[in-house]
Amino acid sequence: MSNRQRKRRLVNAVNFVIIGLQRIGIVFGPMQLLTVAGRRTGRLRTFAIAVVAVAGQRYIVQAFPKAAWVANARAAEQVTLTRGRRSMPARLVELPVEARRPVLHRLVEESPASVGKRYADNGLSPSAAPQDVAASAERIAVFRVEAV
Repeated sequence: MSNRQRKRRLVNAVNFVIIGLQRIGIVFGPMQLLTVAGRRTGRLRTFAIAVVAVAGQRYIVQAFPKAAWVANARAAEQVTLTRGRRSMPARLVELPVEARRPVLHRLVEESPASVGKRYADNGLSPSAAPQDVAASAERIAVFRVEAV
């Protein structure tokens, strides 16, 4: 098993724990639950994701290549975001590549170093530097969260 596969399994296990904690009302950090219909099956799928604020807007940013939630969000008209016991319907609007660059740059620049490192470690960016993550915008989906 490759290092990336091991890391992905660890992330899946941590997500399972985060989902359980959120469902019983324990919240922490920017983590929320994204519930979206599967693009093929229509069955509801729930993912632990971070909703981050950048320049007064809320965004969800892809952190792993081939993340299933990204394809599902692209196909969905509406999603549900849950934090603890509070849920709200939302629309996710994917930003065009050029609009992603300043959001990614600012996100990495204003966040702990681990945020930029995640993009480099997961192969989405050549390095953790804000300018490199921003330059990799064509590989990193960014969705603006809009209330419905």
